[in-house]
Amino acid sequence: MRLTQIAQHAEDLDRAAEFYSRLLGSAPVAVFDPPGLLFFDLDGVRLLLERGAPSAVIYLGVPDVRLRVAELEAGGVEVVGAPHVIFHHDDARLGPAGADEWMAFIRDSEGNTVGLVSHAFDGGAPAS
Repeated sequence: MRLTQIAQHAEDLDRAAEFYSRLLGSAPVAVFDPPGLLFFDLDGVRLLLERGAPSAVIYLGVPDVRLRVAELEAGGVEVVGAPHVIFHHDDARLGPAGADEWMAFIRDSEGNTVGLVSHAFDGGAPAS
């Protein structure tokens, strides 16, 4: 089974398009308004921002959480959870063996929480 789509609430599609375009580094792939649907492509998985969707927490992988959060915060994005190590991967079941999993949380333009995740070895360089 493959993940096809994630939906997230967005009241203002223009505002959400601007926020997620900056966050993801890419433009929306489709907008249907009405009925109020905005789509981004995340490596083959659709991110749907929809007026009628409930709020959810989505987690996005980034190369280096600490660097990305600093960039976003400098651009005015609210950080609701500073970057921190949440887990060390002793094996490769949920991430690269030997890596620390870093996570941080930001608030998107619509009030939703977005988690950012990266992996680093020995608390230092990001895992590739």
